[in-house]
Amino acid sequence: MIQNMSVNQITLHIIKTLKENKKAEFETIIDELQPYDIAQIYETLPDKHRTRFLLFLNTDLLANLLEEINKEEQLDILNKLGVEKTGKVLDLMDNDDLASLLNELSPETTEQLLSGMKKEESIIVQNLMNYPDETAGRMMTNRFVWIRDYYTTREAVDKLKSFADFAETLSYLYVINQKRQLVGVVSYRDLLIAEPQDKIMDIMYERVISVSVTEDQEQVAHIIQKYDFLAIPVVDEENMLMGIITVDDIIDVVIQEADEDIQKLSAGGKDIDFDTKAHIAAYRRLPWLILLLFIGIVSGSIISSYEDILSKAVALSFFMPMISGMTGNTGTQSLAVIVRGLISNTINKRIVTKVIFRELLVGLIIGATCGIIITLIAYVWQGSPVLGFVVGCSLFFTLIIGTLSGTIIPLILYRFKIDPAVASGPLITTLNDIFSLFIYFGIASAFLKHLM
Repeated sequence: MIQNMSVNQITLHIIKTLKENKKAEFETIIDELQPYDIAQIYETLPDKHRTRFLLFLNTDLLANLLEEINKEEQLDILNKLGVEKTGKVLDLMDNDDLASLLNELSPETTEQLLSGMKKEESIIVQNLMNYPDETAGRMMTNRFVWIRDYYTTREAVDKLKSFADFAETLSYLYVINQKRQLVGVVSYRDLLIAEPQDKIMDIMYERVISVSVTEDQEQVAHIIQKYDFLAIPVVDEENMLMGIITVDDIIDVVIQEADEDIQKLSAGGKDIDFDTKAHIAAYRRLPWLILLLFIGIVSGSIISSYEDILSKAVALSFFMPMISGMTGNTGTQSLAVIVRGLISNTINKRIVTKVIFRELLVGLIIGATCGIIITLIAYVWQGSPVLGFVVGCSLFFTLIIGTLSGTIIPLILYRFKIDPAVASGPLITTLNDIFSLFIYFGIASAFLKHLM
């Protein structure tokens, strides 16, 4: 019915069913849609149709809808549902998504929402909220299937079927002992090819890759990426199975961490998006910009101290923006390479040495190439071989320094357990401005007699 329709066409069709109160036709359309599409349609609906849209959705679809929209919309929906229906919907939401939502609310509102849920679900969510932000414990879910090692394959399959609607993923079954400690894992594929009478202990993998409840979410993402898992178990200090983290949550983490790194690289401040108010965005950006403003004054004072040289060789001023700009550009490029590498690689002394020498070689090649080009341009443009030599030689050395500063500064920060992304692009650029001006005017001073 809707397979060849665009989202906009489907939205118009849904509005028609809402106006005409055709719930059966509405449900037929919704059954064909993914949760993301339902959320997109809801967000584009006029306000006058939203309440009926929510009334037409069952609790399962309402839970899916809440997991796909922003927190502002989530709260608006919960306010429209009423206390009883809200409790039923929250019971069906993924625990980690619900914990993330409640963490943003006031204690009074959180307590009110938790009180409307089933007691066991409420306790699980409260336990998740006790873990620090951005850790495995905060993002794990209890919606998984566990089995005992003495089960037969047939018993394991039967349990899998009975919990199919409850489990967030059916890719793996986790094997625990009497103390609820994780002792093995069985994939869905292993169950399919095993004989019904085979014991789980005979087909399970005993070397289970797991993460601690306190593991940083970025490290969890790295482990899942390295092993190509669809899910990973989370254990406490006694190896008791506490929950699992699925790959869809890890994708969200990767996007979140990438956004944070981009914001830090641009010194744009955190948590700024299309909906952020102007005064809040300005407040979050200002600290970095004020810091860079004062550092930039240093650049101005350097130029002022070499005012005599500039007055005697005015042509030097033509190339100042190019020298400082190119140095900042190559530093930012190296910084981006290093930050990306730190996320995807295990760092040791050998790798650090290798990458520093690699970037040094890159700086030499870039510096030599750009230096020769600008030497020829300066000579042809200004008719002075000495000026060409000064500009080319300066660019050669500043590009090497810019490349190395963009490499070494984030590595030093990483060594001292500081997020290397805070070595932002503007900071590297501003520091390189200072370095490049010192080198440029230093070389120019040595050849001033020939430039006049």
